[in-house]
Amino acid sequence: MTSPPAKHTDALRTDISACRLCADRFAATATAHTPRPVVWFRQSARLLIAGQAPGARVHASGQPFTDPSGDRLRDWMGIDPATFYDQTRIAIVPMAFCFPGYNAKGSDLPPPPICARTWHPQVMKSLPELDLILLVGGAAQRWHLGPRTTVTETVAAWRDHAPRVFPLPHPSWRNTAWLKRNPWFASELLPALRTRVSEVLAT
Repeated sequence: MTSPPAKHTDALRTDISACRLCADRFAATATAHTPRPVVWFRQSARLLIAGQAPGARVHASGQPFTDPSGDRLRDWMGIDPATFYDQTRIAIVPMAFCFPGYNAKGSDLPPPPICARTWHPQVMKSLPELDLILLVGGAAQRWHLGPRTTVTETVAAWRDHAPRVFPLPHPSWRNTAWLKRNPWFASELLPALRTRVSEVLAT
């Protein structure tokens, strides 16, 4: 049996934007918020940033990585905000399109697995021009690469996946200590990443 054809990207974007699968789940969180899918991809994209899930600031802005994590990620990639937010060249597809909310202690909840199961196979089919995929954090690495041990080990083995795929830690301030403990990330991986990003976006 052949697979169904990929849905047109515009129609898929509309469907994801209207998704309310997790409405009851979000209403039961400490934030008691409503779904707001942040959909950021076009069929022509050459570079994919596969992240985890929008945070509270992104939920409010409706634009991905509008926070200090985004500033750090753009620095890692060596690009400015105008380039980063050009959907014709860069797609940003987290493992959950909506902010998952906080628990009673104020900690981030994980991305609901139903989001990736429902939408990611279709999204990946709708992006045929990808030359580079950045896997930001453990959730994206597990989905795209399969089961791994730790984020550190996956990122340390980045040469096994380059030049098409680069696994990265999450650019959150919480990982500042990780960056200090792993200086090879800045001295070895980031120069290779910036070169590859420049190559892909120049074509």
